[in-house]
Amino acid sequence: MKDYLELTKPRITWLIVMSTAVGYYFGHSGIWSLWSVLNTTFGTALIASGTAALNQWYERDADRLMHRTQARPLPSGRLHPTQALLFGIALAVLGTLELGIFVNWLTAGLGLMTLFLYLFVYTPLKQKTWWSTTIGAVPGAMPPLIGFAAAANTLTADAWVLGAILFLWQFPHFYAIAWMYREDYSRAGIQMLPVVEPDGESTARQILIYSVLLIPISLLPKWMGMTGTIYLVGALAMGLLFLYSGIRVSLERTRVRARNVLLASVLYLPVLYVLMMLDPVRL
Repeated sequence: MKDYLELTKPRITWLIVMSTAVGYYFGHSGIWSLWSVLNTTFGTALIASGTAALNQWYERDADRLMHRTQARPLPSGRLHPTQALLFGIALAVLGTLELGIFVNWLTAGLGLMTLFLYLFVYTPLKQKTWWSTTIGAVPGAMPPLIGFAAAANTLTADAWVLGAILFLWQFPHFYAIAWMYREDYSRAGIQMLPVVEPDGESTARQILIYSVLLIPISLLPKWMGMTGTIYLVGALAMGLLFLYSGIRVSLERTRVRARNVLLASVLYLPVLYVLMMLDPVRL
């Protein structure tokens, strides 16, 4: 059971569910429905878990070559690939059906599109081009849209702003990881930017660019009437903190600085979400 749980990547799934919940929060109106909230979060968790399991099934050979992933259930041989494949398919199908039947089919469709883009577009591209990171940020930005659609059965500008924040946040986060584990990615033939351009200059530049872009986009919820002044001040402060870590890594391209960017990104998103939910304008 522990190995099957590891296939679902619980920490990533938790982030996806959290982002979905924020989208639901801003998409809902009227009386809260606990049934709808539970089905949305559980259905999304099932699809995310299935996607993670299928991703590990697809990348099992590459994972075997990387130190950071060699101990996973498939590379280590603790689970057979067929077990992971069937497990992932079952979770994805159950999650799609739960969202479609108990929430709405727009939500189910968005969940299924996320799975398709991640598994059939982003994952194969990782072996071909560093632009896969940009492609992968699209399904990575979908959770708030899924949550919003679950509550409102439509997508408005509010939903797209939440998705845009998550889209931009991913670049510093994943480029920092790519820099930290560039030797691993190189061994596995995964074409991350620090593998293609090992001096790290372009990677640091990308981190800096997206950290800058994230600041004005993260302030849009205030100007769109979604949040109040407390959120505005907090989002600006967190954005500047995030940017500071990006400036440091651009000046000193080391693993320590990249880890600081990663830590700043891990802190940034939950704090931003808490500020959104504590300081909403529309309830």
